[in-house]
Amino acid sequence: MSRGEGGGRRSHGNYTNPCLTMHQPWASLLVYGIKRIEGRSWPAPVRGRLWIHAASKVPEEATIKAMEEFYREIYAVNGITEIKFPEHYPVSRLLGCVEVVGCVRCEELASWEAVPVGVRLEGQTDFCWLCEQPKKLLVPFEMRGYQGVYNLEKKIYEAAVRGLVPVKGPMPVKFLLPNPRDPFSLKPGSISVLFPGKASEVEKSSSLTAAIAGARAAATQFNKKDQDLLANTVQNNNSNSKSDEMNGKPLEEHQKPKSNLYEGSNVIPSVSNEGEESSSQRQTHADMKQLPGAPAKIFAAAVRGLKPS
Repeated sequence: MSRGEGGGRRSHGNYTNPCLTMHQPWASLLVYGIKRIEGRSWPAPVRGRLWIHAASKVPEEATIKAMEEFYREIYAVNGITEIKFPEHYPVSRLLGCVEVVGCVRCEELASWEAVPVGVRLEGQTDFCWLCEQPKKLLVPFEMRGYQGVYNLEKKIYEAAVRGLVPVKGPMPVKFLLPNPRDPFSLKPGSISVLFPGKASEVEKSSSLTAAIAGARAAATQFNKKDQDLLANTVQNNNSNSKSDEMNGKPLEEHQKPKSNLYEGSNVIPSVSNEGEESSSQRQTHADMKQLPGAPAKIFAAAVRGLKPS
């Protein structure tokens, strides 16, 4: 069986047709083959096909512009100057899928000389999910997303799999497995063992540096209303020991590994003086990191024990 077949058969856990909900524009950039690294604060629990779903939050024009400029710059490092970006960034839609072939730590990817420099520059989070063979749906269709990696409903899968078409990105990359017979051999620690040396530093131009800074800002800018909602949620969780008993929650909050504050946001941790924080502040930050993202309305409804509207 080829690497692209079988969907969730190569996945860990109880995943059959694993799906990940991401914010735009990151979701479409991944399905269009422009984005090759999906950054997370937790390692990839699956290998093989991963369906990509766009969350409900409409991306701001400034965010789209910043991320497109980021990819123009990192592709330019490898001599690629023509990139066809998506014309639209639809939300609340199943967009397509990619093949997750491995997962390494950021520092490992940065030192992996076997991959293009532009790919090494994409790694900006703790864990880098290595993605190949993007495919998009000819007609993205509406569905609701969930936090973390979850199983795509069978009826949705059966409809979606017939509408997939391959996508050729600007510069497709093939990530070589340390052991071709073991699909999970490309894992955190494997690159540092195989290639213990450190790759030469990438010389960054002023425009590249600015693009990276812009991408950082885009990834960490959140709506104040959403921030307040999360802060209130954390406070309620700390003061109410019964907060786990949430009626009508579809998200299984406490069964998923720690993820970014919002799904698919590719949050790049900003430099902070953690030593100057109080213990309560550190606890709040830790709690917030354990609240994987979901569309705001669904998340708020789950927290309040209500059915999403």
